[in-house]
Amino acid sequence: MTLYALFCTIACMITSDILRAKYLKFFKTKNHAVIEGKSLIPDNDPTVLFTTAGMHPLVPYLLGEPHPAGKRLVDYQKCIRTGDIDSVGDNSHLTCFEMLGNWSLGDYFKKESIAWSWEFLTDPKWLALDPRLLSVTVFAGDENAPRDEESATVWRSLGMPEDRIAWLGADDNWWAAGHTGPCGPDTEIFYWVGDGLPPPGSNKGTDPEHWMEIWNNVFMEYNRIDAQTLKKLPAQNVDTGMGLERTITVLQGKKSVYETEIFQDIIRAIGEAAHYTYGTDAGKDMSVRIIADHTRASVFILGDQKGVLPGNVGAAYVLRRLIRRSVRHGRKLGITKPFLAPIAEVVINRFEHAYNELAQNRAKILEELPREEERFLETLQKGEAEFEKLLPNLLKNPQKVMSGRLAFRLYDTFGFPIEITEELAREHGLTVNKEEFDEAFKKHQELSRANSANVFKGGLADHSEMTTKYHTATHLLHKALRIVLGEHVAQKGSNITAERLRFDFSHPAPMTPEEIKRVEEIVNEQIARDLPVTMEMMPLEEAKKAGAIALFGEKYDPVVKVYTIGDFSKEVCGGPHVERTGVLGHFVIQKEQSSSAGVRRIRAVLEPHN
Repeated sequence: MTLYALFCTIACMITSDILRAKYLKFFKTKNHAVIEGKSLIPDNDPTVLFTTAGMHPLVPYLLGEPHPAGKRLVDYQKCIRTGDIDSVGDNSHLTCFEMLGNWSLGDYFKKESIAWSWEFLTDPKWLALDPRLLSVTVFAGDENAPRDEESATVWRSLGMPEDRIAWLGADDNWWAAGHTGPCGPDTEIFYWVGDGLPPPGSNKGTDPEHWMEIWNNVFMEYNRIDAQTLKKLPAQNVDTGMGLERTITVLQGKKSVYETEIFQDIIRAIGEAAHYTYGTDAGKDMSVRIIADHTRASVFILGDQKGVLPGNVGAAYVLRRLIRRSVRHGRKLGITKPFLAPIAEVVINRFEHAYNELAQNRAKILEELPREEERFLETLQKGEAEFEKLLPNLLKNPQKVMSGRLAFRLYDTFGFPIEITEELAREHGLTVNKEEFDEAFKKHQELSRANSANVFKGGLADHSEMTTKYHTATHLLHKALRIVLGEHVAQKGSNITAERLRFDFSHPAPMTPEEIKRVEEIVNEQIARDLPVTMEMMPLEEAKKAGAIALFGEKYDPVVKVYTIGDFSKEVCGGPHVERTGVLGHFVIQKEQSSSAGVRRIRAVLEPHN
């Protein structure tokens, strides 16, 4: 047996479950602590709706907060990204995916990170990928930062041929937490998905079509002060991420993530619902893949420890969109009744061993999916009825064209998909002015982005003075609410910007004016006492025994950070916080209202001391 044949034999035996386990085991041999992946719904981060990468929950630690588990970490993390939703259904794009990640928090740097990535990928003991099928990209340098010769030198020392190293600019090989703050070059690893062996000179830069990214190593070695100023960081961090689905695709010799064992049972269930054999029609295959991805994403969102229900705002709207998009593509397959629950059951069974929250929330998932399907079917009926009302006038049009403006009104008012409008129009010999619709839709998107820009600012990566003050104030508020309303009060979420805090908590009824006033008084009393804020790392069980409050449903590592505010408050929290409460200012509750069933919401501000 040739070496290449051996590689293929070993690789094809690896499943996604084995890959997860191998990844954790490998980095444990490199003295990394295994930590739990976090919720899909970020806490205290209004900048994003979902956890979008493995590094997302670790941003505070990448920015300098000490991690309870140490300086070397490894985990697997469920993620949701909707930016490429229109590309979902091709060979590699997914809405829901898993990220395998390892981190160095001021410990090792480029040499070790790159060498270990290479070892894990190519060593027959681990993934046994053929080195001839790998290429890399490195940062080419620009006016702000030099060419990353250090990474290239490490790659050469490992045997990477010069023509497999592509030098790319900041758009491809530079990572930043935001407009300011930690940033640095990255090096990405690609696998050849073309036929045979890659020709000489082929790399991501010369042939982007046939190289699939499987791993990204980010080296945070700079702090961006402003648009023109970069300074070296005293502590340099490494953030890496390997896409589980893409890696399994190449390990199993497949051309598409949907051909792997991750999706096969799901696709089979969709085929049974549609009485369709996958692989017999390209258009229908695309619909099957979209349903498979969107149903998996919906199950993970609904089944998350902080899971949301379908709605019209934020993460809830994304969930609604995913479900309704699945229903639309089900119609393309000839499915006219609710069908997602049995497919969701397959998804739960497939992933519950790695994500036990799916099993815990099974009933909720299987109840909410068909409920939302029914709602959408009612929406479609209303939209079809409205179309019928418009039809007599539409048929009088000699051009037999329905204006894009009317089509957009059906979409905007009734949630009626443009595809179904076009389908109904064709049945009556009409066409839709799609350009006009697209123009109206674009304006709608631009308005939504503008509104979102005002809502989603600051966040987890923002360690500014004011957001740190507001974060500390939520601890005082939480304890004050428990004193006034009772110990049933538990934090259900928070949203902090530099201008205000928003705090959700469990409570069955509106607060009275007297209760609101008393909570304000208690918080301001603790501010006036100028209490010290201290942090201690301890085992989670010890923290609970010490009376530290922890978020219900949150996954914590075995060792946690406990913040204590004088003799008043003790909570498990990642930070950051002020050193003393006296700097907070005057606490004012601006509004108390319902957030959802059994959950109240407080909006409050900190005003300067008189």
